[in-house]
Amino acid sequence: MILCNINDLNRMENIHPLFKTLFDYIQTHNLLNMPLGRIELQGDDLFINNSEPECVTAEEQVLEIHRRYIDLHVLLEGTETIGWKALEEVEHISTPYNDEKDFELSDDRATTYVTLHPGQCLFAFPEDPHAPIIGQGKIRKAIGKIRII
Repeated sequence: MILCNINDLNRMENIHPLFKTLFDYIQTHNLLNMPLGRIELQGDDLFINNSEPECVTAEEQVLEIHRRYIDLHVLLEGTETIGWKALEEVEHISTPYNDEKDFELSDDRATTYVTLHPGQCLFAFPEDPHAPIIGQGKIRKAIGKIRII
């Protein structure tokens, strides 16, 4: 997992060949004022889910695990806490892996929490089971989905 400010994204460009395209889009578009929904950048290889979810408590939120995508969580408005637990420490899978949606879920509790503020970003790699959208009220966020396989 990597935590950074939106202005520092360019330092991560060499990690994945699609990162530069995503970062350029994020830094040149006002995602807060764009319509909610999927923003196509390169088909299923690279897209953004622009959303306005209602937060839940840490006790209610489950861990997501992805295999084919890196998530880039970009907080646009509000405050969001994201939980994390090491993949090798996950003990219980509550929803088996769904290849079409690229996720499995665990109702294990996160062991570490990070709170994001607008302009901050969090990368969640496949080895990073994460529990997003923890907090109070609605937030506005964009989630870049970067295909790795």
